Amino acid sequence: MSQPKAMNLRFPDPAQRAAIEAAARQAGVSLQEYILSAAYDRATAVEARYLEAFRASMSRSGDAFTEGAGAADPSQERRAVELAARQEIEGQENRGHAA
Repeated sequence: MSQPKAMNLRFPDPAQRAAIEAAARQAGVSLQEYILSAAYDRATAVEARYLEAFRASMSRSGDAFTEGAGAADPSQERRAVELAARQEIEGQENRGHAA
């Protein structure tokens, strides 16, 4: 197995490199460690925002399904009326076939 390659830390802007090196020195870590931890912090922040938005979306969806549940599960009176109407329609159809 080949050895892993070191990170290529080239910066097109020398001022940017100097600022990052100064921040790494101030944090007491290597330049590579500073960049990797910054990338990790950024990725976890994005993940946290995504999960927060996902939870909010799930909550809104759950609320919508809860509101719609009343329409999907009608009351006993409504079911009785619908059943009576269905029986009446089926009764009319049966009488029509017998004639």
